[in-house]
Amino acid sequence: MFKILSINPGSTSTKFAVYEDEKLISLHTIRHSAKELEPYDTIFEQCGFRKNIILNQLKADHINLIEISAVVGRGGIIRPIESGVYSVNDKLIYDLKYATQGEHASNIGGIMAREIADEIPNCRAFIADPVAVDELQDIARISGLPDIPRRSQFHALNHKAVGRKYAKLNDTEYERLNLVIAHLGGGISVAAHQQGRVIDVNQGLDGYGPFSPERTGTLDAGLLVKLCFSGKYTENEIKKRLVGNGGLMAHLGTNEVQLVLQKIDEGDAYARLVLEAMAYSVSKEIGSMYAVLHGDVDAVILTGGIAYSQFVVNYIQKMISSFAKVVVFPGEDEMEALASSGLRILRGEPCKEY
Repeated sequence: MFKILSINPGSTSTKFAVYEDEKLISLHTIRHSAKELEPYDTIFEQCGFRKNIILNQLKADHINLIEISAVVGRGGIIRPIESGVYSVNDKLIYDLKYATQGEHASNIGGIMAREIADEIPNCRAFIADPVAVDELQDIARISGLPDIPRRSQFHALNHKAVGRKYAKLNDTEYERLNLVIAHLGGGISVAAHQQGRVIDVNQGLDGYGPFSPERTGTLDAGLLVKLCFSGKYTENEIKKRLVGNGGLMAHLGTNEVQLVLQKIDEGDAYARLVLEAMAYSVSKEIGSMYAVLHGDVDAVILTGGIAYSQFVVNYIQKMISSFAKVVVFPGEDEMEALASSGLRILRGEPCKEY
């Protein structure tokens, strides 16, 4: 029997959990105010602050650190890698610490995993399926401009976990299935999974594809260039409009789908149009990934927090159910996904090296 600590740092929160094999025994989400984070100039500088919160809470929960066999952190923005579970080595620590590929709160997940594991005898540190997972087929990398190739950055952890969950429920293996999986959250990523590999996916971090509650997705390139050179906005202001203040936020002043649904219930026709447009854009992306798999698709899976919305799910199902089997796994259990990834390694599966 193994005890595993999962750590998932977000921009304003730190989630962590302890599992005993598959059984959850402790789960916490600690919110961080702007005032608490103000003293830190970089994400990395928050590492000690957040790690102490985790260790103090585990002590309060009467969890003996000496019993923990592995610490699995949310993987950050690192060099493109294949899907899998990676040991936290010095090269990985360097790229996470110095944000060589980009700064993101999830970067310190692997760092905290290593620091905590180093304090426990015979404890191992891992990351699993970070946003940098890249399994694209070569043809999917080509854009219309060689300077700007298509990139793979998406909700890999939840995509892979949901793919395995669906396979298990159907008494098969994820590597035997062709799936289109749509993660519907603050960002939206829709991927073509071909026998265990994501051969195509929209760049859901700050790139293209459907618009989401807070991201613009694909835009008219010509108009975007004009906006960038209009003199009205700095580079950082443009980035914030694309990620954070785009999508539902730009149209309706909120990134909460539930609040949009309240507007719709109160008769707001524009709110209905915008939410339907978001579901419409998701449906189109699903259709494109269906084509990537040549129509040989075992199921289309809708997941993420927005998959709890029957309004959105019904709209997507109406558009695609004539050609696809649609399955809904609402929400995202990243803590369980991290723990199960570590458990597979502890039970004997090979671990990858960064």
